[in-house]
Amino acid sequence: MTRTLEAVYENGLLRPLEPLSLREHQRVVVTVSEVAVGPAEPQLDREYLDSLKKHGAGKGPKPSLQEVRRALAAIPGNLSDYIRAEREDR
Repeated sequence: MTRTLEAVYENGLLRPLEPLSLREHQRVVVTVSEVAVGPAEPQLDREYLDSLKKHGAGKGPKPSLQEVRRALAAIPGNLSDYIRAEREDR
């Protein structure tokens, strides 16, 4: 199982901010990355950004503005509703 979660460093220990389904004394590997804290942080979609990193997005040619507009124009109705429906299908 691989899982990404946030933790707080207190008194020399990392304390997860959510429950973990681990056995007592179970050994795990921990990778530590600092969390950027700024005014936009609560609005960032961490799950989406992590999936981009995982799948190597950003490598290769970037779409042109016209290609992005064409793709967005093909979405019927409201973009927010489309995104919500797509997330519910996962």
